[in-house]
Amino acid sequence: MNKHDQDPLAETPLSTERVFDGVLLKVSRDRVRLPDGGESVREYIRHPGAVVIVAVMPDGALIFERQFRYPLNRSFLELPAGKIDAGEDILDCAKRELREETGYVADNWQHLGVMYPCIGYSDERIEVFLAAGLTHVGHQWDEGEFLEIMAFSPTEATAAVLDGRITDSKTVTALFLAAPHLS
Repeated sequence: MNKHDQDPLAETPLSTERVFDGVLLKVSRDRVRLPDGGESVREYIRHPGAVVIVAVMPDGALIFERQFRYPLNRSFLELPAGKIDAGEDILDCAKRELREETGYVADNWQHLGVMYPCIGYSDERIEVFLAAGLTHVGHQWDEGEFLEIMAFSPTEATAAVLDGRITDSKTVTALFLAAPHLS
């Protein structure tokens, strides 16, 4: 998009202040110029990005994890996923996370797309992958990581989304993107 095609809804940053600089998250507060010429404040989180993997077992079942998530003080059913390290290729990250969390490696990988889970307050992106041709080689959990690994058929996974057992946005989106590829 060149300057003459600029989005008429775009907001122009006037100043930026880092209000929190954490291990994972960076929080900023910007003063912006609005499309009508007025000014406002935008607070947002910078995130390094992540991957999520729809891993298909030889019998067609999908690998899931049950993991405790501290901000909501409960466990969630999720697809394998993890943070992209600085400078890390997204496919390499997906392969690493699948191996570390589930103990599986895959022969076949397909990038299905990207999703943005929190567009109102974060720049986080999650790259979605489909993995098949799985071989179990043993997990390598990070210190302090506790997971239960389980499998559901695509039909069972869809039912779990519809009945509220799966509510994690990256998992719901990845299942939707993978659906045309699953039998």
